[in-house]
Amino acid sequence: MTEMLALRADQGSTAPKLTKISMPEPGPLDVVVKVSAAGMAPGMMALLAQGAFRHLPTTLGHEAAGVIAAIGTDVPAWSIGQRVRVHPNLNCRDCAYCRSDRDMMCPQQAMIGHAAFGVVDMPLYAAYHDGGLAEYVRVPHWLIDPVPDGVTLDVAAKVHDLANAVRAFKCAALPPASTVVITAATGTMGTSAVKLAPFFGVSRLILVGRSAERLEAVKGLAGHTPTETIALEELHDDWPAAQGLTRGLRRFAPDGADAVLDFIPDGAATSQAAAALTTGGSLVHMGANRVPLALPMIAVMVNCWRIIGTRACTRNDALEVLNLLGSGALDVEDLITHRFPLAQAPEAVAAVQNRVDPIWMAVVNP
Repeated sequence: MTEMLALRADQGSTAPKLTKISMPEPGPLDVVVKVSAAGMAPGMMALLAQGAFRHLPTTLGHEAAGVIAAIGTDVPAWSIGQRVRVHPNLNCRDCAYCRSDRDMMCPQQAMIGHAAFGVVDMPLYAAYHDGGLAEYVRVPHWLIDPVPDGVTLDVAAKVHDLANAVRAFKCAALPPASTVVITAATGTMGTSAVKLAPFFGVSRLILVGRSAERLEAVKGLAGHTPTETIALEELHDDWPAAQGLTRGLRRFAPDGADAVLDFIPDGAATSQAAAALTTGGSLVHMGANRVPLALPMIAVMVNCWRIIGTRACTRNDALEVLNLLGSGALDVEDLITHRFPLAQAPEAVAAVQNRVDPIWMAVVNP
């Protein structure tokens, strides 16, 4: 059997390794995609350490795009050579969540090449846990989408992150001409949200991040949307205890922000950004922050604040992004700041984790 190169994680491993494994063969309902681009996710290794990868060893990588290389005997409508992106969300397709555009809430929800979140049996995850950081990936045929002409496969590989930002905006239920705070604004999710803000009626952005220099670079992504920035490194050292971020946000938006899209993975910024909401404002969290929310519930009640958590996008969110990209209304080529060959995939993992260099989006090209 022909071999291929793949980035693999083993039981108890703290770092992934490049390994030669057998090329996948399609089952009756599968397609095999020759991977042209695979996205990198900074939280991947943390989830691995937490035991969220239920089938090890496994090939990592939940974001992939390429061309169809092989097709199962019972697969309809697809042909060899078509350009496709892989939708990584594995779900049952039949429960109340799946039938109401909430498929990321399915009890069986997991991701190809990534984590599982439920505790029930997950037959699809057991069958398709190997991901796209490899030369080829096998997926069920219903989890591929055609890539529009004019959209590069590098961008197609990052549709999932863009769709996550779409989901965050939808959860916020914004009023017209809204003011929106985006935390962790210099990362993949933050920059995606900045790019998508005009499509959700945002009239003003306030970007929060650690570095003033990196925030200034991201500010240029906002186009004609008026944008302010708050760098945590420029706040007083006692800002976590002294509500320094809340005060800074209130200086820019005295009446409060309509929403906070929060991608911060740790620390006090989530709670302090929430405290800067206007009456009826929404905190949408997608950062996996383990620090408890430091808001008294009476404040949530009196201010009619909405606190929403969301862990992923839906298939419809991804299709909306593909439509925006295909129409030319959305251009995100400038978000991809780093490209690595597959032979350097371990170094790519380290780079997106330590972020010594500013990275908005990174892809691996086998």
